[in-house]
Amino acid sequence: MTPRVVKTACPRDCYDTCSLLVTVEDGRIVKVQGDPDHPVTRGFTCPRGAADIKRTYSEERILYPHLRTPDGGFTRATWDEALDAVASRLKAVLAEHGPDSVLQLDYAGNIGLLTEPWAQRLWNALGAAVHDSTICSASGHAGLALHHGLTYGVEPDELQDKRLIVFWGFNAKVSAPHTWALAVKARNENGTIIVAVDPRKSDTAEAADIWLAPRPGSDIALVYGVARSLIERSLVDQAFIEEWTHGYEEFKEEALKWTGERVEEVTGLSPEQVESLADAYAGNNPSATMIGIGLQKSVYGADHVRAVSLIPPLLGLHRGFFYSSGQGRYFDQGLISGSRLTKKKRKVLSQVGLSETIERGDIKFLYVNNMNPAVTLPDQGALHRGLDREDLYTVVHETHWTETARHADVVLPAQTYLEKDDLVPGYSHSYATKSNGAVEPLGESQSETWVTVELARRLGLEEEWLYADPWAVLEEALGESFIDGTFEDLMGGATLKLKARSRDEYQTPTGRMEFASVKAAESGFDPLPLQHPLPGKEEGFTLLTTGIPKYTHTQFQDVYGPIPPIVWINPRDAARLRVADGDPVSLSNERGAIRVEAVVTDRVPRGVLWSPRLLKGLDGEPQNLLMPGDAQLIGGGPVFNSITVNVSP
Repeated sequence: MTPRVVKTACPRDCYDTCSLLVTVEDGRIVKVQGDPDHPVTRGFTCPRGAADIKRTYSEERILYPHLRTPDGGFTRATWDEALDAVASRLKAVLAEHGPDSVLQLDYAGNIGLLTEPWAQRLWNALGAAVHDSTICSASGHAGLALHHGLTYGVEPDELQDKRLIVFWGFNAKVSAPHTWALAVKARNENGTIIVAVDPRKSDTAEAADIWLAPRPGSDIALVYGVARSLIERSLVDQAFIEEWTHGYEEFKEEALKWTGERVEEVTGLSPEQVESLADAYAGNNPSATMIGIGLQKSVYGADHVRAVSLIPPLLGLHRGFFYSSGQGRYFDQGLISGSRLTKKKRKVLSQVGLSETIERGDIKFLYVNNMNPAVTLPDQGALHRGLDREDLYTVVHETHWTETARHADVVLPAQTYLEKDDLVPGYSHSYATKSNGAVEPLGESQSETWVTVELARRLGLEEEWLYADPWAVLEEALGESFIDGTFEDLMGGATLKLKARSRDEYQTPTGRMEFASVKAAESGFDPLPLQHPLPGKEEGFTLLTTGIPKYTHTQFQDVYGPIPPIVWINPRDAARLRVADGDPVSLSNERGAIRVEAVVTDRVPRGVLWSPRLLKGLDGEPQNLLMPGDAQLIGGGPVFNSITVNVSP
């Protein structure tokens, strides 16, 4: 049989949203490669995309429905048996405890519109409890919103036109390899300068032209140091500030307090290093300040992000930052999810604090899809105690036997993106490509749209919109969203560019970019981002965690093996603790302890540790055992990169 090539799009929680060409022979995938005609993908893919063949055919795939047996194991069931069991228990819980006791727990395991928001239709119709989706980027969005309104800005394919690209808390070489490739292309062809601001020597920092390593949590001081330098040397764009901004004088007053000596005391960076960043900004306009999501995963993360976003307007740039582009689009997410089709009010729970909520017994029925909370949520000790409650009924719709699936009462087999059609507009670049299924679904796996309808029927729900044609809904939601074509063109295989909101439009109380935020003041927060005290050395080590190339969150361990259980430690700290390279060490705090292997390296400064995100320790302990379920004041996000731990051999 002649091989055929299927054009599709990767729906992972990743900046790059690659357009892919999948080669199929005799009904089986044999090759996955980047689409050479896509403006961002440009013909290559990452180690995860390349490994999707192995992941699709993994021995860890869930291929059939399963029910838990009295001895704690699982037995294969039919779809009718499994869905009847789910519907029966759900009806009973709703009758006895009400919709507030029912929770669909999802996130971004697959961000396709028919996989993620569509799957929420059933739960919107039921009025079930809903989480606030704060586990990843919410606090950064909230911080940016205080000063800019919506949080869109620079698009990755514009990097070729920039003279300076600053990756601030953003390890793009790993987390966004195609965005990084565009930056390198700009450097090679146009002489663009690349700067990395990161406490550790990440892959991006190692490859940058300039690397600044402020102490974790000191970014606001660095911002004010740069701003003071620009202001004192009259290098700001005064005309832009007067026409387009609000609150500059308050910002200026604060910035001028940050002398080189004061900035050095907080950040550890010399006045010369701070001046070098100010010079790079002043001498290389236009610039793009690429703000990483990891920057806001700390106690004052929202303040860090909003502070960094205030450098570009000093230089006359409308939204000269990138954080996420999703809010700059025009399509109707509420229509897809059904949230605007019902008048039912849903109880909103903190996603960051869900472990405590589940442990407390507030939730009696838990439906999980697109997420592996048994590893990814903070405060894992509380979560696992909650998952083990006798009065909690857990249903998991999943592609693989994850840790969460193994906790379930009912396990439903889901299709991978290579087995179904979907639409994946990413949160970085503005290009949309239909995601086409390349092969027939394995086993008896089913899509989220199918399961939604089947459960709605069993529950006797009468809302017509639950049974609507999904593609007709997508056409209505996105019909006018494209610059260079129609929804029909998209369905025919075209890659189209999404319309974006104007950069000089600010959805703030003053209608301007606000250096001093009116909304923050009204909400009881500081109008300006202010530097907060850093933890003292006696409080232990600051543990930073980030992703590494072969894994998307907990995915791909069935292909590449476990996430390496390692921790980077500075040589001087290692010598003081009598720890040698390769030694097992314990990382502990008041929530628990995990054992990992020490990697002695000067790529982290003294007092700072780094580990791959979501690893399991040498004894199988989840890293997030150490992470509290505390939420940030602004935006409710997690505090992963603010925790302190003790290290012992």
